Amino acid sequence: MKKKVIGLCAILILTSGCGKIPTLENGQEAIVTFENGDMISVDDFYTMIKDTYGLQTLINMIDTYVLETEFADYLETAEVQADYYVDSYIEMYGGEDALLQQTGYQSLDDVRETLYLSMLQSHAIEEYAKMQITDEQIQEYYDNDVIGDMEISHILVTPNVDEDATDEETDAAEEEAQATIEEIIARLDEASANGEDIATVFGELAAEYSEDEATKDDNGELGRINYGSDLGTEYDELIAAAAELEDGEYSTEVITTELGYHVILKTASYDKESLDDVRDEIVDTLAQEYITNNDDTAINALQHYRREYGMEIQDSEINRQYSNYIQNLLLQLQESSDEQN
Repeated sequence: MKKKVIGLCAILILTSGCGKIPTLENGQEAIVTFENGDMISVDDFYTMIKDTYGLQTLINMIDTYVLETEFADYLETAEVQADYYVDSYIEMYGGEDALLQQTGYQSLDDVRETLYLSMLQSHAIEEYAKMQITDEQIQEYYDNDVIGDMEISHILVTPNVDEDATDEETDAAEEEAQATIEEIIARLDEASANGEDIATVFGELAAEYSEDEATKDDNGELGRINYGSDLGTEYDELIAAAAELEDGEYSTEVITTELGYHVILKTASYDKESLDDVRDEIVDTLAQEYITNNDDTAINALQHYRREYGMEIQDSEINRQYSNYIQNLLLQLQESSDEQN
C-alpha cells in the first residue's frame, strides 16, 4: 500500500516536471482540454472533489499517515489481517467478481486497502482505550475477578431438538434435559449421604449420561481451566460456578450454557497468578469493557492520534466540513444512546 502512495507521488512529480502542461489565462494548470481551447482546471477539479466525497478520502489519507507512523510495528499484522478478510469475503460472496459487484469496490486492492485501514483504526482504538485504564481499576479487577486455575469435571446434557421442532416441542426438550441434570444431582446427593467416593460416582454418571464425547469416558474431566482458556467463553458459566465450590464439591443447581445443561465437580484449585503476570490481560479486558461502555471511544481515539501529530486542515472549506462531520457523528451517537435509554 505504501508502494501505491509512493507510485502516485512519483507520477505526480513526473507529470508536473516533464512536458508542457496547458494553462488557463489565469495561470491555473488544466487537467482536461477541449478542441476549441476550453479547459477544466486543476482547481475546478479539486473544488468539485472536495465538495462531494473528498472529505472521507482525506480522512482516510490522514489516518493512514498518522496510524502507520504511530503503530509502525503493527503494519505487518494489519496487512495479514486484511488479506485474511479479503479471502474470507471472496469465499462468502462466491468469487472476486461477485465481491466487487455486491460491495461496489473497483478492485480487490481497494477492498484490501479499506480493510487494512480498518485494522489500523481498530488497533488504535484499542490502544487508546488501554490508556484510559487506571492502576486502581487494574488492582480492583485483580482483587475481585481474577481467580486461580481449577480442575473441573462436568456432565453435559443437551436438549434433543429437531430443526423443525415447534416451540412446545423445544420447551419440552429443554425441560427434559434439565430434569436429567436434576436427577444426576439427586444421585450425587444420595452417594454423598452414603459416604461414597464422589469422584468415582461422578465418573460413572458421566459415562452414563454425558453428551460431551470428548470427556464422558474420562470421568468428565475438563482439565485445568480458567477464564480465557482454550475451551472458550462457552465454559465461563462453569468456571464461575466452580469458583464458588470447595475442592471435592459438586454443583447442586443446574448450570446452563449455550452448550446445554451441566453439573460440575471441582477436583482441584490453584493459587492465582501475580498481578504483574496477568496485568496485560487485565488491561485488555478492561479496555474492551471501556470500548463497549463508551460509544464515542472510536471518535475520541482517532481524534486523539490526529491531534498528537498536529493535524491541521489548511483548506477552510474542508476544515468546516470536517468539524461538521465530527459533530454529526457525536450527535448521532447521543441520539442513539437516548433511544436505547
